[in-house]
Amino acid sequence: MFDFLSEKFSDAFKNVQGKGKITEENIDAALKEVRTALLEADVNFKVVKSFVNEVKEEALGEKVIRGINPDQQFIKIVQDKLAAVMGEENKEIDLSRDGLVPVVVVGLNGQGKTTFCGKLALHLKKKKSKKVLLVPADNFRPAAKDQLITLAKSMEMDWFDSDLSMTPKQIGEAGLAYAKEHKYDVAILDTAGRLHVDDELMGQLADLRVAIDGAKPEVLMVADAMTGQEAVNVAKVFHEKIKLDGVVLSKMDSDAKGGAALSIRHVTGVPIKYVSTGEKMKDLELFHPDRLASRILDKGDVVSLVEKAEEAIDEKEAMSMMKNLEKGKFTVNDFMKQMEMINKLGSMGSILKMLPGMGGALRDVGDLSSAEDEMKKMKIIVQSMTKKERDNYKIIKDSHVSRIARGSGNPEKAVRDFLQKFAQMEKMMGGMAQMMKGGGMPGMPGMGGNGFRQQAGGNPFGGGKKKKKNKGPWGGGFFR
Repeated sequence: MFDFLSEKFSDAFKNVQGKGKITEENIDAALKEVRTALLEADVNFKVVKSFVNEVKEEALGEKVIRGINPDQQFIKIVQDKLAAVMGEENKEIDLSRDGLVPVVVVGLNGQGKTTFCGKLALHLKKKKSKKVLLVPADNFRPAAKDQLITLAKSMEMDWFDSDLSMTPKQIGEAGLAYAKEHKYDVAILDTAGRLHVDDELMGQLADLRVAIDGAKPEVLMVADAMTGQEAVNVAKVFHEKIKLDGVVLSKMDSDAKGGAALSIRHVTGVPIKYVSTGEKMKDLELFHPDRLASRILDKGDVVSLVEKAEEAIDEKEAMSMMKNLEKGKFTVNDFMKQMEMINKLGSMGSILKMLPGMGGALRDVGDLSSAEDEMKKMKIIVQSMTKKERDNYKIIKDSHVSRIARGSGNPEKAVRDFLQKFAQMEKMMGGMAQMMKGGGMPGMPGMGGNGFRQQAGGNPFGGGKKKKKNKGPWGGGFFR
């Protein structure tokens, strides 16, 4: 997300880096590049003008001029203003009130409404422990009901068997009556869309909103983040006609620019509540403006990374591996479990971008697909091993290597390379075991000795060898 803006902001900040103080001259040079970047990212021109003026006004303040690190203070001002433009804080659906919470999902065709309904239902069920009912209320697109029911079945979620010969208003009333009778916490209504805004669609949605207004519904509009200003214009019309309570941006994982995310809140006054970050049902995130602003400026998003890790990592498995490490034991099975936990967090690139400063490094590295392909290859090799071999790779002889190679569809050299690399990893994990016993970081003065250096000859990735040229940032370790 926002790779384009991240790179452009990084270039713009070079105008103020290393300066003794912030002046109007170096500020103007930086903000000129920022303004151009935002406009090229399809951010609303009024938003750009307001943003640039506010940053300049605050950056030229006396407090900043006397600061110790003017460039860092300037970046902090930009970060705070970016977050303010997008809404400052997350505002999720209000689930604190008593009784049924109706959620009406609206938007044009092809924006991802039905998929979002499924994602939201799963989110509310898994993370909020809510009893959720999905209500198909799209009587315009023939396959919409079947699609929603298929999603519901795949997630073991309840759905309402709507009569599509009825109007959206009648379906909504019937669905909510059923939800109340069966004591559901949330009812999600998937409504019809059109290829573009028209009076018939708006009339139906307005009738539905009026009919169920007593239940205080949350009306969320789904917009394709990649459409930029078009998404902003559509959101403005929907808000004027039926009053929106929130916006959901779909396809955020494919949106490198971010024009919609940076414009909608400012132009419409409607908060962005959720972002869809992939095709899987679990790929839904709360929209945190402050965290997103941090990501755009390559300051990472460690809080979101920790939250993802808490969801993805099996605590019992992790504790079991820790106990094995304390005993000096690290098996191929343990290694694969670690890889699977990492895979649950997302792609390697998406994980690294959540770490401060890694955005620029990743731009220098380029495509990480070869490293991810290498991990997939290793997984297939491991799956071709017997249980005994995974528990103790040292019993693997030449005849075993041949069998594993045939079973995994790899040359014998690939299997031998994996075993060699795993031996290096085992040494590194041995160093970590020493660190845990010593109660400190290896190789750091006053923090528990020099475990990694003793275990790996100065290189924590094994073998004590110096990083070879043309091997990328991984230092000739697992990813060559």
